[in-house]
Amino acid sequence: MSLTKARLSVLVIVTTIVGYLLASKSLVQGVDWANLLHTVIGSGLAAGAASVFNQLMEIDVDSKMDRTAGRPLPKRKLPAAAAFSIGWMLAAVGIIHLAVKVNFAASAIAAATLGIYVFIYTPIKRKSSINTLVGAISGALPPLIGWYAAGGVMGIEMWFLFALLFLWQLPHFLAINWMYRDQYENAGFVMWSNGDESGGRTSALAVVFSGALVVLLSAPLIFSFASLWAVLGLCVAGIIMLLLALNFRFNRTRAAARRLFLYTLLFLPVSLGLLILGWRV
Repeated sequence: MSLTKARLSVLVIVTTIVGYLLASKSLVQGVDWANLLHTVIGSGLAAGAASVFNQLMEIDVDSKMDRTAGRPLPKRKLPAAAAFSIGWMLAAVGIIHLAVKVNFAASAIAAATLGIYVFIYTPIKRKSSINTLVGAISGALPPLIGWYAAGGVMGIEMWFLFALLFLWQLPHFLAINWMYRDQYENAGFVMWSNGDESGGRTSALAVVFSGALVVLLSAPLIFSFASLWAVLGLCVAGIIMLLLALNFRFNRTRAAARRLFLYTLLFLPVSLGLLILGWRV
């Protein structure tokens, strides 16, 4: 479970399920539970594979950070060769399972998510601070796996889900990066928080992305794919995040950053729940 970052994989599965459920409601076809199960299996295995490969590529830097030094590869609880075999097995079974039991589109998006995370995001973390944006792209793709698995087509609703997950991740990771900026910098990662002892740059970015998220949350009402009460709930949730980002901006303390981080963990299930309940067919 540690090797596959089980908690992160659960997040991928949950957002995939949300994409599936919303596409099913949009198409007025009901939920094909067997198909959803196959979607969960395939996407979960692919997410686990991404985490395995990520840890294989970062054994040296993980050993330098307190928050990651206890992982199985830095602690030598598992040979790297064994982890490599596990990663390839999970990736192959997950992607092929989606292609055979669900559809090619869902399989292709899962493969793209895995590829971006492993071959672009992971190596670029040591070279450029835009790695956070790249990582947010891979993190925003799982709802699209579910969307296409249910038979959904490209449209404003699908892109809204992508943008919601994309923008949500940025204040989330900015808060984490700033709280552990010394560890990230010492490990050789190039983050927006590097050298930002005052928190000025990091907190300003958190405000910008939180503000963009608030603007985005009005889209379901403008394009009429969510009820008024659901959109109001989304906007309130987004405004609270913006206020916490502003608090981080004005105070620039670890406590303020931690409050923003903890709220992002609450925001996601609340916003996704509101969408499911208030989604219009």
